[in-house]
Amino acid sequence: MYAVIQTGGKQYRVEEGQRLDVERLGDADEVTLTPVLVVDGDSVLATPAQLSGASVTARVVGETKGPKVIGFTYKNKANERRRFGHRQHYATIEITGIKKG
Repeated sequence: MYAVIQTGGKQYRVEEGQRLDVERLGDADEVTLTPVLVVDGDSVLATPAQLSGASVTARVVGETKGPKVIGFTYKNKANERRRFGHRQHYATIEITGIKKG
């Protein structure tokens, strides 16, 4: 059984026991995510009425940082240049259960 969840503006295909990095979730230890799609063998739950009781529970395992991204802004003929870096913060979660409802 797998589910497609949405968090941080992105969608992820998850299975029970899987670990993945998602956008930072705050200080919670346990997180309940609402699925967009649940597939269990032959049956597919996709409509809002079918997914009303479905949920995906996850445990926050740790926090990581993404790769460093270098940015540069420049304005022609104005001697204006700016170089900056950015590293996105991620939360590592482990999927503990998928409930069809």
